[in-house]
Amino acid sequence: MSQFEVDGSKPEGGASFSGAARAAVDALLAPVDAELARRYPGERGTRQPVHTVYVPADLFAADTVRSWGRQALEAFDTHAGTPAELARALGVADDELLADVHARVRAKLEREPVEDLRIDFEDGYGPRPDAEEDADAVRTAELITAAVAGGSAPPYVGIRIKCMEAAVRERGIRTLELFLATLVAGGGLPDGLVLTLPKVTYAEQVTALVRLLADFERRAGLPQGRIGFEIQIETTQAILGADGRATVARMIEASEGRATGLHYGTFDYSASCGVSAAYQSMDHPVADHAKAVMQVAAAGTGVRLSDGSTNVIPTGGTEQVHAAWKLHHDLVRRSLARAYYQGWDMHPAHLPTRYVAVYGFYREGLAAAAARLAAYVAKAGGDVMDEPATAKALSGYLLRGLDCGAVDAAEVTALTGLDRARLDALAGR
Repeated sequence: MSQFEVDGSKPEGGASFSGAARAAVDALLAPVDAELARRYPGERGTRQPVHTVYVPADLFAADTVRSWGRQALEAFDTHAGTPAELARALGVADDELLADVHARVRAKLEREPVEDLRIDFEDGYGPRPDAEEDADAVRTAELITAAVAGGSAPPYVGIRIKCMEAAVRERGIRTLELFLATLVAGGGLPDGLVLTLPKVTYAEQVTALVRLLADFERRAGLPQGRIGFEIQIETTQAILGADGRATVARMIEASEGRATGLHYGTFDYSASCGVSAAYQSMDHPVADHAKAVMQVAAAGTGVRLSDGSTNVIPTGGTEQVHAAWKLHHDLVRRSLARAYYQGWDMHPAHLPTRYVAVYGFYREGLAAAAARLAAYVAKAGGDVMDEPATAKALSGYLLRGLDCGAVDAAEVTALTGLDRARLDALAGR
């Protein structure tokens, strides 16, 4: 029933739409409404890590996260022990903001150096005798179970299996089966469990993993849909299929709601495009094109994006470390500006500049974002007239800063007048 029928009023002149016409429109669009709700549910409403750390399965140990933190702190203290040294390394101003970021990053490296850990059974691990990979699948699951029970596990942790191509399919499935079964036997799946499916070229490979996980859930007595996974975009076929369609969108659909992320694979994808090794980078035009397609395909679906990594390692003398840090810092900042809020880190010495870039991004924009959001909520206007979509983005920006520790809840509330629950509501979480 329309507002006109509720209050008895009609448009000037007495003409109106008939009840039958409005009912016909509702009937016509009901399937569209349902399809929009199914395909585009919006943000997941949970924390997204700022990075994923990859560690080969044979090297993963009980102290891996602590070891990465120690090595990151050692590199930070050795090559950027003061804000002035950090400023020189990055070629930026040595100001009050950088001093604040420096202190916060050091505390982060002590408290939570790794937000998302992926134990790698694919490229970083390579082909091994079956007995060896079986043993590593069980051992790594047992270590994760112990870390979760002891409170030392990072917020997100899981494995990257081998891909679904014929040559390694059975091996990847076997590793996944052993890993999941060991977790279940040890007390259950961790809340932050993440699986990564690499080198996906066809949507049917995604469907295959969905079928396997659904079968495992039934047999293990788990709720259907409990286990999700990331899709790694490392081939041209994942972006554009032979039929001219954006394959990545079909992969999201094929996941039946289980896809949690799309992760860009810098070097495999660049190589598949014929880019020579010296020019394979996160900021190459082929990378920008792939990630733009991923971004549009994932928008509104709740599937998150992750950029790739740099293979320039910050080791050696201070001058060499500073050069690698500046490259990494600038690439991370570039990704953040393009709304790729996550990336890969391949070495402990990458952690300082990951967090310097992330913390700088959120702290330098804190006051302006908070002021715009407060004005929106108060309907106070100001220099920029924001719309609900922008208010959603502003809230999301502040929440991301809170989640990673770049900003504090008290300062956000003081600047906006909003608590976490209100921010979540505005962001659509």
